Amino acid sequence: MDLDALIGCVTSASCVVTQTTSGLIVGMLLFLVAAGLTLIFGVLKIVNFAHGTFYMLGAYLAYTVFAVTGSYVLGVLGGGLGMAVFGVIFERFLISRVYGANVLMQLLICYAVVLICDDLVKIVWGPDFYAMGMPPAFQVPPLFIAGGVVPPFYLVLISAALVIGGALGLGLGLTRMGKIIRAAAVNPDMVSALGINTTLLYSLVFAVGGMLAGLAGGLAAPVRSLTPGMGFSVLIESFIVTVIGGMGSIAGALIAAVVLGLIRSFGTIGFPLFTDGLMYIAMIIILVVKPSGLFGKEIV
Repeated sequence: MDLDALIGCVTSASCVVTQTTSGLIVGMLLFLVAAGLTLIFGVLKIVNFAHGTFYMLGAYLAYTVFAVTGSYVLGVLGGGLGMAVFGVIFERFLISRVYGANVLMQLLICYAVVLICDDLVKIVWGPDFYAMGMPPAFQVPPLFIAGGVVPPFYLVLISAALVIGGALGLGLGLTRMGKIIRAAAVNPDMVSALGINTTLLYSLVFAVGGMLAGLAGGLAAPVRSLTPGMGFSVLIESFIVTVIGGMGSIAGALIAAVVLGLIRSFGTIGFPLFTDGLMYIAMIIILVVKPSGLFGKEIV
């Protein structure tokens, strides 16, 4: 524990800017992953324990597309679209078989997919660490805000995550399909009775959830090392985000992800050996004060 270093940071404008930017990077990536996770749970009541694998595969696909085309944008889109397709396949051939089944059965299927995909990554890409590196377009001098160093790529990444999150929110709130998805989250039987193809709807939800995780993996590829199993830590932190924000709440996922990112960023200064513990403490406090999460609905 180093409280002097933490106090010195929060009283320094440059340190606050630098650490806040780093925290927002972590938070925005967690938000994209957690948004897909909470969307799937909100509609299908499935806790997708394989969601971190979507993030991992999206990062590897983005790395491969970038290596072939030299375009970071195409790499990110490739990761997102690839995971949208993977999400549909995963839902149709596996998860659809265990709708309404015991949670343990769902967990076993998801865990099996995690292990299989980790081994497939080792076969296809190898067990070594990979690094995409900073795309040439972003290899420019950093910005200095209040004395703090802010790489331009960080601002692009934060903006991209906010745009994607905003598009998701507007899509769910304003479009006909978004309203159908929200209705299915409340009463799927009624939606089916009205003639809506719920089979197609469920596949769409998994596609969107997978795409969000894939986009997060692609966006993070230049600043994260790619390695088999990299999705596990992201999955755990995404679950913390959904618990704090409230299962099924996109807005809650955004706020919780930002808070968690800032806790991790500033926690590494004051509590370098207890950063993960701080996140779990935050989750426990929320569970004690409001078990349904910040924006979750109380079960009556």
